[in-house]
Amino acid sequence: MSTQYVVLDLETTWLHPSRHSITEIAALKFDGNRILGAFHTLVNPERHISSGIERLTGITNEMVADAPLIGEVMPKFCTFLGGDIIVGHNVAFDVRFLNWYHYRCFERYLVNETICTMKLSRQYLPDLPNKKLGTVCNHLGIVNEQAHRAMSDTLATLKVFQTYLHWEEK
Repeated sequence: MSTQYVVLDLETTWLHPSRHSITEIAALKFDGNRILGAFHTLVNPERHISSGIERLTGITNEMVADAPLIGEVMPKFCTFLGGDIIVGHNVAFDVRFLNWYHYRCFERYLVNETICTMKLSRQYLPDLPNKKLGTVCNHLGIVNEQAHRAMSDTLATLKVFQTYLHWEEK
């Protein structure tokens, strides 16, 4: 059986899961060669999205008003995730939020292995001035159509990850 990854990104109302909420989850199941499936949803954060976050992400309070609550989303997302390796750019941020809600839904934390493309960027691109997803994408010639939206950032992260996998094969 080949290794499977779930490349993901979250958008949130700010930085701390104990005080803030997820507004969007996107994930792509990837076997190292091709995309096997996708998961994408807005999430009703049950709190106001600040104008600063609205400007950054483009996600408005109106957009999430009728979206499912995180308690409805987590079981579906966890079924999609399974035991696969989680890949993300600054993956610790995403996993911190996922674990916060995973524990509240299932009374246990995620046990999936993780791969951080930001850490890999430090290894492969040490001379870049920073390792933000936008900077890495610009350097690698990867277009991120809609930065700070979960599916666009997930697709960009997948392309970065594919680049690094290809470099490791050489």
